[in-house]
Amino acid sequence: MKLEEKLQALNEVFEKLEKCAVAFSGGVDSTFLLAAAVRALGAENVIAATAVSATLTDAEKVEAQELGKTIGVEHALLETTEFDDPTFTANDPLRCYYCKKNRFQSLANWAVARGFPWVVEGSNVDDSGDYRPGQKAVAELDAVRSPLKEAGLTKAEIRAVSKQWNLSTANKLSDACLATRLEYGLELTPERLKRVEAAEQFIRPLIQGHLRVRHHGALARIEVEPEYIAKLAEPETAATIVARLKELGFDHVALDLSGYKMGSMNKGIGGVE
Repeated sequence: MKLEEKLQALNEVFEKLEKCAVAFSGGVDSTFLLAAAVRALGAENVIAATAVSATLTDAEKVEAQELGKTIGVEHALLETTEFDDPTFTANDPLRCYYCKKNRFQSLANWAVARGFPWVVEGSNVDDSGDYRPGQKAVAELDAVRSPLKEAGLTKAEIRAVSKQWNLSTANKLSDACLATRLEYGLELTPERLKRVEAAEQFIRPLIQGHLRVRHHGALARIEVEPEYIAKLAEPETAATIVARLKELGFDHVALDLSGYKMGSMNKGIGGVE
């Protein structure tokens, strides 16, 4: 199917929904989804909501608010309660399922109370290639739809059209919530997520491209693009990073020589290699 046909299919999905609430993180996909919904339905028939908890960084929250204003749609910050759920905080391989089920059910209830019968979220067809138990939660909720996936849009196509529409997220790096930084089995707590957030904030000015600080108990494992490994390994730079991360509560700091890999914590789960 040609891109133009996919965009037409996307419009048709929105037209059938008539009104919708957009689950809005401020990432590439959800920003495109929000802009497409407004184009198809008008801003008066669309609202956006960003789930706020310890899994969302302060920078992400601010960016989502700014993007909502730029697109010109009503935007709400919704405090979520996944940390009250012991099945989520236990941090087993289904943590994303428990989180998504909680969040989307709460969002659907919030949207219906405001006269919006549908919630849409930003999964695309490429998302089927990774371990994503959260998609099962989406499939179980009748009021939640995935228009980008239904229209057959890929990540590359979403970026290309985002550029045509002058969306600032067109070239934004793909990211994942802070919970993905903790190894499975290590209890999810706001304190541990804040530790990871602060560690990444410290390292971020030193490099470009992807960055993850993986939390393995007392060990912090740093993943960056391969071309930046040597820079972070320079003795003076390395000493500075180690000192800061020890201040944050890590006993040991390791630089992963294999470099950044999406979903590295999922190795061996759901067929991920």
